[in-house]
Amino acid sequence: MIVRIDFNSEEAIYIQLRNQIILGIANAEFKEGDNLPSVRELAENIGINMHTVNKAYTILKQEGYLKLDRRKGAVISVEVDKCKAMMDMMNVMQVILAEAYCKDITREEVHEAVDRIFDEFL
Repeated sequence: MIVRIDFNSEEAIYIQLRNQIILGIANAEFKEGDNLPSVRELAENIGINMHTVNKAYTILKQEGYLKLDRRKGAVISVEVDKCKAMMDMMNVMQVILAEAYCKDITREEVHEAVDRIFDEFL
């Protein structure tokens, strides 16, 4: 598992880690049932605190991307609640689209950007 942490980013390290794991699932780098490194192992590999990795794993579990098993550790297990996922996505997108609107980004430009990003996952 290759993780790239930007220690100069304003985004919290645990969020960067969470986002990279979600992108890895979307890009099929990780598949259902795959084990992630232990909290200690991943923390040592990327040079961060174990509590930071634990926080990312806990959030991923709460969001339905991981199961935490005492024997197997962190296992990719994507729970699908499409209705909740749509509502969560719309809540996040509302602010992003408001920012785009304020900066004169057109509907067509937004659609093109979404298509380009979505195509990366196919």
